[in-house]
Amino acid sequence: MSAVTTAGQRGDAPRFRPVLKRIRVPRRGGGRPRTRPDRVWADKAYPPRANRGYLRRRGIKCTIPKKKDQAAHRLKHGSRGGQSLNFSPAP
Repeated sequence: MSAVTTAGQRGDAPRFRPVLKRIRVPRRGGGRPRTRPDRVWADKAYPPRANRGYLRRRGIKCTIPKKKDQAAHRLKHGSRGGQSLNFSPAP
């Protein structure tokens, strides 16, 4: 497994897509490197819906913890704001 990181916390969210575009996962035994990781782990700096949608469109699983205030806001909406159907708390 390879990790791609950016410097500090300044501007992490805007760099999310460009960093993912530069990922190259070498294959065992040669061949062209994969450009799509199996899963992305990120901290709470990456919760925007756009980043999750981007990963979903590319078929990449993600593990990004939810912010407490966002979860509380979602619960406040009751049945209109529940967790998505494909939510899995375990990575």
